[in-house]
Amino acid sequence: METRSQWGTRAGFILAAVGSAVGLGNIWRFPATAYENGGGAFLIPYLFALLTAGIPILIMEFTMGHKYRGSAPLTFKRIHKKSEFVGWWAVLVSFVISTYYAVIIAWAMSYSVFSFNLNWGEDTASFLIGDYLNRTVDPGQVGSFVPGVLIPLIIVWILVLGILFKGVKKGIEIANRIFIPALLIIFLIIVIRAVTLPGAVDGLEAFFKPDFSKILEPGVWVAAYGQIFFSLSIAFAIMITYSSYLPKKSDITNNAFITGFGNSSFELLAGIGVFGILGFMAAQSGVPVDKVVDGGVGLAFIVFPQIINQFPAFNELFGFLFFASLVLAGLTSLMSITETYVAGLVDKFKISRTKAVLFGGGLAAIISLLFATQGGLFFLDAADYFINQFGVALLGLVEVVLIAWVFRKLKEFQTHANEISDIRLGSWWTISVGFITPIVLGYMMFGLLKQNIMKEFDTDTGNYEGYQDAFIMWGGWAVAIGALVIGVIMAMTKWKATSASSEMEQKKEAK
Repeated sequence: METRSQWGTRAGFILAAVGSAVGLGNIWRFPATAYENGGGAFLIPYLFALLTAGIPILIMEFTMGHKYRGSAPLTFKRIHKKSEFVGWWAVLVSFVISTYYAVIIAWAMSYSVFSFNLNWGEDTASFLIGDYLNRTVDPGQVGSFVPGVLIPLIIVWILVLGILFKGVKKGIEIANRIFIPALLIIFLIIVIRAVTLPGAVDGLEAFFKPDFSKILEPGVWVAAYGQIFFSLSIAFAIMITYSSYLPKKSDITNNAFITGFGNSSFELLAGIGVFGILGFMAAQSGVPVDKVVDGGVGLAFIVFPQIINQFPAFNELFGFLFFASLVLAGLTSLMSITETYVAGLVDKFKISRTKAVLFGGGLAAIISLLFATQGGLFFLDAADYFINQFGVALLGLVEVVLIAWVFRKLKEFQTHANEISDIRLGSWWTISVGFITPIVLGYMMFGLLKQNIMKEFDTDTGNYEGYQDAFIMWGGWAVAIGALVIGVIMAMTKWKATSASSEMEQKKEAK
């Protein structure tokens, strides 16, 4: 009889789920998104989105994994045999993301070392693009490997795959028990230092000052739902996979609330820390706070090194702590992303976990080498944009429509969750998943498709980031479409019978 791996404790599962949700985007995406969409007023649509999309979908995915006891492909197959491709699509999206996500963690690892001597100098933008990434080729060209990226990238994969080899309870759970408390302690130190800097009050005022006129704009609500959706690791196959390792008696609804609010609390903490530091930079530069606000890679690897240079004391220590926090946040997310396809391979082909980690994780590690080349930043930028916008968001829309309207599983899932949870689900949950989320995601996808397809025919606006048509086609669209196509192909392959060796390893892991 096949025995599935299990978490050792409820706290272990929650830490792993929170660790998956809390990633690089919490630190560099949320603060800028909130500021650009009404500051303190943005918290209103953000909280509404959390309660009507984030937590409801978390509950749905926790219930799916717990009820059907399988990876995303196996779970969707057990819901309906024709929906297995959705599970593989989600796994392939996670696979693509893992290949470039590991590289960003490698950058943060390098920068944590650079912090000791402030190696980035005064011109941090030139250092990142020229000295560190050595980007001397055009978009679409690969160039040679960059040793400063390649070496830490190898270290990242050795760490992550080594943890996954150990399994769920002895690997992922133990790692999160160490990484998440360490991340929280480090980030609290960063925030305390940030809010005591000269000018920090101005930064915090800019962050929290509400512009209530903004919340009347549809785009702000779309931004709130987008932030919740992308930051909670939903529609990545992650939460389905993680919840499949839960014991039969598990409080699904409570776990979802704790995970959702835990993730949002860290985002708010990140916003306070980031804007306290941006306020300091604005004061030092003699410019308004809005002149120094940035998001994404630019905030982490260009703006923050500039700020660290200007710190009145302990510049090196603060730099190390900041980039160490990025490494920890990234590793916990990368573990969860990689586990999705490890679990999918184990379930589908009945191979041992060791073989699944070697094959799935090894293939991802090899492909990730592309992003450690001179042209890697261009490939990373295109793949990230298209796989997130037309992989994750579209996948989420398909998932909720299938569950709510095609297979009509909401009542069944509601009953399952209510039987084992303290907080009972009512009409709030079914309305959120069945109506609000599909409408908002549908509106988002319509806007994104219109925006990107029209660029193909508009000579004035051009493609995303001005990239050439050929590069956008093969570096962006092909990546997003390829995840779906390969997902369909994987769903068409036959399921293998359980081998004695894989069954023995699964029993050993479950103990």
